[in-house]
Amino acid sequence: MDARSIIAQLRRGETPDPVAIAWFAQGLADGNVSDAQAGAFAMAVCLRGLGDQGRAALTLAMRDSGHVMGWDLDGPVIDKHSTGGVGDCVSLVLAPALAACGVYVPMISGRGLGHTGGTLDKLEAIPGVRTDVDEAKFRAIVAEAGCAIVSASADIAPADKRLYAIRDVTATVESIDLICASILSKKLAGGLEALVLDVKFGSGAFMKTVDEARELAQALVDTANAAGCPTTALLTDMNQPLADSLGNAVEVASSMRVLTGADFGRLGELTVELGGALLALAKVTPDAKAGAAKLRQVIASGAAADYMGRMIYAMGGPKNFVEDWTRFLPEATVITEVTAPEAGYISAIDGEALGLTVVGLGGGRQVESDVVDPAVGITDLVSLGTKVAKGQPLARVHSSRLTQAEQAVGEVLDAITIGKKPDVGPLVQEQVQARGPK
Repeated sequence: MDARSIIAQLRRGETPDPVAIAWFAQGLADGNVSDAQAGAFAMAVCLRGLGDQGRAALTLAMRDSGHVMGWDLDGPVIDKHSTGGVGDCVSLVLAPALAACGVYVPMISGRGLGHTGGTLDKLEAIPGVRTDVDEAKFRAIVAEAGCAIVSASADIAPADKRLYAIRDVTATVESIDLICASILSKKLAGGLEALVLDVKFGSGAFMKTVDEARELAQALVDTANAAGCPTTALLTDMNQPLADSLGNAVEVASSMRVLTGADFGRLGELTVELGGALLALAKVTPDAKAGAAKLRQVIASGAAADYMGRMIYAMGGPKNFVEDWTRFLPEATVITEVTAPEAGYISAIDGEALGLTVVGLGGGRQVESDVVDPAVGITDLVSLGTKVAKGQPLARVHSSRLTQAEQAVGEVLDAITIGKKPDVGPLVQEQVQARGPK
């Protein structure tokens, strides 16, 4: 095998065979492929594409470039992945709710990316919680608590880690083939038996239009199923934040309000929709509607909150977190109200701008080495279509300094448009299933 010949094939618009793609992925993992060759490969794929079979081959090759987990548990091993949005803390509700339904959820998650928050950063807002656990501890937590949300170890899909860094500096992040292989190689290395994808569109998502989201969802679903993992996707509206809180500790608080029955809202609705589709896919329930009903029941009964408590304790957090969660979450020193400058309806919310405001407050990272402030963020955000009077609260900014808060208040006002009453679309636009073989 020769990296140059594989790159030349791609440049000509030809798809290398799976053996060649596997060789290249292993070269990414062990260093036999240079940075220059990796960059040329990424650009060739970005410009010429791989096709369905080539995309599946690259996904499997990157999965197999490192350790692939296997499980011996008394229930299905399933998971969910989101393409990223603001106020999206579904994982914190869904993982324990699924565990309460008798399945196992070994969720390998990530940190904040761009304007979107990271599930690991949110969990680590809880005192004592550690997400960087070794495989033995990961397995023990899943077996004991039914779910675990952890960071990927160095030996999970190492080819993806190398190629991702190359894509970031070569303007090839947007390739659907490379996005699919990156997302799915890590998920499939977790040994899943079923997967649901939350593919978001709108102002707070990476994909701004439903057509872009549908194209990505179809590619992801087709590739995952071709790789042997039953997968479906929901296209979900991110034209406003999912929860009314954006940040780390404040999104944990939103999740706990759903789990403890204090609130349900859009966050709860999307949780049961995604989970229902996943339980049906794993054949735990006869269909998605029955799956959603089962999830509502375990949340209402408190069983899901109990599994959340088990997971938090197993990951180093307080034993009585669920019973007294408000006492444990860090709070910002400065809380400032954002008020409406005029009367009207909330006609648009720029979710990406709000996400970047949270990053500016210290709730995310400008560079990888930044330390996240878990207490800062935005809470009590109004929703689209709400009628407001002049002076009425639109949101609250949580910050560590007054000057920081003043800047954030202006940014929040800039991100919210007051005008005519908007048409608010459904939270779940559609479900995307795998297409038959071509």
